[in-house]
Amino acid sequence: MLYTCVAACILAGCSPTGDDKNAVIEQKVESLLKRMTLEEKLGQMNQISSYGNVEDMSALIRRGEIGSILNEVDPQRINTLQRVAVEESRLGIPLLIARDVIHGFKTVFPIPLGQAATFDPQLVEDGARISAIEASSAGIRWTFSPMIDVARDPRWGRMTEGSGEDTYLTSVMGVAMIKGYQGDSLNDPTSIAACPKHFVGYGAAEGGRDYNSTYISERQLRNVYLPPFEAACKAGAATYMSSFNDNDGVPSSGNKFILRDILRGEWGFDGMVVSDWTSITEMISHGFAADAAEAARRAVDAGVDMDMVSYAYYKELPQLIKDGKVKQQTIDDAVRNILRIKFRLGLFDNPYVDENLDVLYAPAHLEAAKRAAVESAILLKNEKQTLPIPASVRTLAIIGPMADAPYEQMGTWTFDGDKNHTVTPLKAIRELAADKIQVIYEPGLSFSRDKDTKGIAKAVAAASRADMVVVFVGEEAILSGEAHCLADLNLQGAQSELIEALSKTGKPLVTVVMAGRPLTIGKEAALSSALLYSFHPGTMGGPALADLLFGKAVPSGKTPVTFPKSVGQVPIYYSHNRTGRPVTGNEILLDSIPVEAGQTSLGCTSFYLDEGWTPLYPFGYGLSYTTFEYDNIRLAADKLSVSDTLRVNFELENTGNYTATEVAQLYIQDKVGSINRPVKELKRFQRVTLKPGERRKLEFKLPVSELAFWNIDMKKTVEPGEFALWVATDSQSGEAVPFEVTE
Repeated sequence: MLYTCVAACILAGCSPTGDDKNAVIEQKVESLLKRMTLEEKLGQMNQISSYGNVEDMSALIRRGEIGSILNEVDPQRINTLQRVAVEESRLGIPLLIARDVIHGFKTVFPIPLGQAATFDPQLVEDGARISAIEASSAGIRWTFSPMIDVARDPRWGRMTEGSGEDTYLTSVMGVAMIKGYQGDSLNDPTSIAACPKHFVGYGAAEGGRDYNSTYISERQLRNVYLPPFEAACKAGAATYMSSFNDNDGVPSSGNKFILRDILRGEWGFDGMVVSDWTSITEMISHGFAADAAEAARRAVDAGVDMDMVSYAYYKELPQLIKDGKVKQQTIDDAVRNILRIKFRLGLFDNPYVDENLDVLYAPAHLEAAKRAAVESAILLKNEKQTLPIPASVRTLAIIGPMADAPYEQMGTWTFDGDKNHTVTPLKAIRELAADKIQVIYEPGLSFSRDKDTKGIAKAVAAASRADMVVVFVGEEAILSGEAHCLADLNLQGAQSELIEALSKTGKPLVTVVMAGRPLTIGKEAALSSALLYSFHPGTMGGPALADLLFGKAVPSGKTPVTFPKSVGQVPIYYSHNRTGRPVTGNEILLDSIPVEAGQTSLGCTSFYLDEGWTPLYPFGYGLSYTTFEYDNIRLAADKLSVSDTLRVNFELENTGNYTATEVAQLYIQDKVGSINRPVKELKRFQRVTLKPGERRKLEFKLPVSELAFWNIDMKKTVEPGEFALWVATDSQSGEAVPFEVTE
């Protein structure tokens, strides 16, 4: 089915509950607020990270100094602490227990970037629902996810946590995760509050370096970076997190414009905003605040309701209020937002967790994780139909440091995943091959950064004895995620040397990359007969990859981010603006430049002498074991008004030999605008499964109102004029189809 959740969300309000229920909750909030002392109010605004001494934490809770605890996952300890809050504190306000459940609690799904590669929002929603079920069974009712930063620089380690470079795809996947986490109702004991992050612009960190500054104009902020957060609000996200970065000199945790004017004023958000870890006091390091007191004042005035672990609010706000520098009304509003979420979660009625629940690693959860890993894998090359592994193969060499690395394949942000439950490719291949194929295993390298080449000779010897070679390379989990940025995107250690040595054996070479970001693997792709890319696939990555390699499943993943040829092309993304000197295709590249060439002889257009202008793999790209043909692309009408809906009809045929799934994609170009518009923008996508020879008539529906953008006058509007669209298999394919929007 065509996934239209974002469009539907735009029509809804930001409130996650009905009017009647909201009215009851508001009455309860006001009643409780009137009974609270200032210290108790500030306690609700104070979040701490759990530590070993339960007695010490209990004393703080008993005095009403703590409103939320993160990083506690033991249900017995959680119940103990919750009992102190509910039964021993003066007002009995329950704690809100939080945890970073980013792509699974115990059952680990592919990293979010991998989930985005599925282009399957329902699968993403299902994964988040499972994450919520498992996490809530431990007493966790709040997660700091989804990360919906649009990220266009793979040097940035946190790209792994998001959905890549595209605004629309990020919006769709973010909404799907929120729906999964929060379920049908927040007060369901299996639901956890979502927290879209990082608000806002963090994905544009300068130089791809974590915590760094961003320089995003308001127009670009509204056209590119804010839409996923607005979609999240309209989907009912319970909370938001302010980001670490400053944008144009203003740290997000002190930015009234984004937190009050946009989030609450324009979008009507009535939930809670939490700071990122110590981001309030980090405004001192930014030079935006002289001390903790000024940082606390700036943050609370800007609209940050809860202070994550810096204790600045609890320590500094009493004096600031006494001195008249912070209004009591500001504190009351923040506490209202916090209490409102606790009531919506049903914590006052059901504060404790059943310590005997057994839902972790349920068979249905593992099957869902496997399905996600299958759909997330991207076939980037398949020369002479190397894959699937043919029946003629009797001896298979499994090589590489990622073939049997259960911890590493889970990826970043897996605090609670257990490597003992991870099924690696080596184990899965051995089970699948059974006694039909001899599997020879030789890692060659001990880990991804290993520079010791002594083991490569053994790997080559093993490959020489086999009919086919599959080498598993990539990144260890620690190499991506928060604070794990890279200036070099090549394969680490001696992995490239390993692939080169294996290619010289002359045996069919299948390279499988498991990584947290797109890597610059042009050399390795050229040396390989086939290339399969799996963003860290999680607990069930092994069985998923084994099924794909042997043809029990067919690849359907698409690149959620552009793959650069070299790091010098970064940032490179498909929906860039048009330049006044676009490439013509006649440019002369480095190795073809004549000696003593004239200054203007190479073509004065926008390209690199050494890398040209194209990426290694474009956004939306991914092959299959079959082939697909698009045909008869036509419009129901080629002249439309703003109130109309664009209807694009087309036919899709499976012209190969395997039942498989294609991700059909709709791209739009606004040809002339009051500001420079992107060359293409993804507006819809659809997963379609076809049998060999099957042909199906399909349709995309797009309200013309979704062509709106923030124009030169900083107004969101659809500007009449000429447009073009593409229905294609990726962002670089297809033929343009013109249409017009009239007044």
